[in-house]
Amino acid sequence: MTDDPDTAVRMAAFEHVRRLNAMYGHVTSEDLRRGFRFGGDRIPLVNPQQGIFKPQRMRFLLSIRTVIGRKIKYPDQLVAHGQILSNDGSVDYSFMGTNPQAAQNRWLREAFENQIPVIYFLGFAPKLYQAIIPTYISGWNEKALNAQIVFGNDDVERPVAPPDSGARHYALRTVRQRLHQASFREAVISAYNGRCALSGLPEQRLLDAAHIVSDKDEKFGQPIIQNGLPLSKIHHAAFDAHLIGIDPDYRLHVSERLLMQHDGPMLEVLKQLDGGRIHLPLNGRHNPDRDRLALRFEQYRKAA
Repeated sequence: MTDDPDTAVRMAAFEHVRRLNAMYGHVTSEDLRRGFRFGGDRIPLVNPQQGIFKPQRMRFLLSIRTVIGRKIKYPDQLVAHGQILSNDGSVDYSFMGTNPQAAQNRWLREAFENQIPVIYFLGFAPKLYQAIIPTYISGWNEKALNAQIVFGNDDVERPVAPPDSGARHYALRTVRQRLHQASFREAVISAYNGRCALSGLPEQRLLDAAHIVSDKDEKFGQPIIQNGLPLSKIHHAAFDAHLIGIDPDYRLHVSERLLMQHDGPMLEVLKQLDGGRIHLPLNGRHNPDRDRLALRFEQYRKAA
């Protein structure tokens, strides 16, 4: 790729989306609708009606998108998730319609032939996306009516297609981890109606999805709602440091280390949790798993 106008717009789009990812951990459908500013103009990031998009002022494809709705209308909406979570190679991306020579499908072929880096907006919940940069079209199959995509390394100054299978596998594992984390966070926070399980804080951008049992534990660390708690940043830090414990009956315990300190209103907020109970999910089947809480509470007691 040379420093032509097309590349300048592309790099500006990449930087804009990276900033959104850095701030919020994802991009929203509203972010995609707004697009970004370049040279005084607004440049769209997607076509709201189609998954394959090239702005009018650009020569090559800018983005592709997979939508996850509240109701799955088409089986291929989940194909990408399944392939990312189970494979170590490329991921299939379906053509628009059944005509390989349709404009959008030719854009995929041109990006493949010219090794153009694009943005893949991978839906993981309604109106929420993981933006994967850079993504490359690694194959174009007229008979199967799909393209193959691979992911590159976003830690380099200029996007570079993965040079070998090892690099592809590494990038795919990174995307897999991001997809796991994003899906887990969204599921846990939604189960608790967007509120911190300890304080009731309703601002989702200040909430983390904390594991009760670490995902390093192969038996109990699965990314399921019953192994998660939505916690504000300060409560998450206190929970991970075993300064706050939760017993299997959902009662809160604050360590003596905190209870004996007297230094400001934030500390008092944490101390007042002692003896209380956590806020539970709207649906009882999503309640924190008592066995996992018992394991974590034992760690808290040993650290006290």
